[in-house]
Amino acid sequence: MATKPAGLSFMQISDSHIGFASQPNMDASQTLAEAMALVRAQKADAAFMIHTGDVSQLSKPEQFDKAAALVEAAGLETHYVPGEHDVLVDDGKAFFARFTPAGSRGWYAFDQAGVHFIALNNVQDLKPGGLGNLGAAQLAWLKDDLSRRADSQPIVVCAHVPLWTVSQEWGWGTDDGLQALALLRRFGSVTVLNGHIHQVMQKVEGNVAFHTARSTAFPQPAPGTAAYPGPIKDLPPGRLRSTLGITRIQAVRTSSPLAIIDTPLGA
Repeated sequence: MATKPAGLSFMQISDSHIGFASQPNMDASQTLAEAMALVRAQKADAAFMIHTGDVSQLSKPEQFDKAAALVEAAGLETHYVPGEHDVLVDDGKAFFARFTPAGSRGWYAFDQAGVHFIALNNVQDLKPGGLGNLGAAQLAWLKDDLSRRADSQPIVVCAHVPLWTVSQEWGWGTDDGLQALALLRRFGSVTVLNGHIHQVMQKVEGNVAFHTARSTAFPQPAPGTAAYPGPIKDLPPGRLRSTLGITRIQAVRTSSPLAIIDTPLGA
């Protein structure tokens, strides 16, 4: 029998892209530092933080070092999932060894205050403009992991690329995401947290609430408003920080959806 969550809260950040130094942000480490200051100001009783991928820009050791030092300054235990920018070198082995020690291939699970958290890897072998992919081995692991959970237990799933299709043309979705979502349908409360698209989007389908987070580095255009995805380089002066931010998430009761509050750096 799952334990009812008792006021669990946690933070989410995403897409810090340490090493990125181009328009509209010439120093992604500075905006990550500002995000961590905002986390410290808001964290209160937060139990931990989740980083939903693209910690680095080019998977370089010095980028991982800087990101880890900046995130640690928030004073919260942090759980990571890989983004495609984190697995560019040696098939992601350096990222997994450093940031996902509980999952040698980037997927793992843990429990906190009656909530079951699942971290997924849907960025391995990601092609430019292509959809994310989980693969048969990870789906089999997910099925086995969920088989031991009661329907009443709240589930939080974290992955970099959205599990729902935001834009097929831009590769903002996961080609076998529906298979993962089918395994989650029996649970009364499911929250799916993603990054990758660098903007807040929310969607609810039955018992599943989807949420994509802002980046701490740079914004991307909404689908259909530009010819292709990528950093919005022509932001008006002073607008960058209002497009970046952090997320605070709270679970109060098993039967209620998790409360999600986004805060921009420029608030």
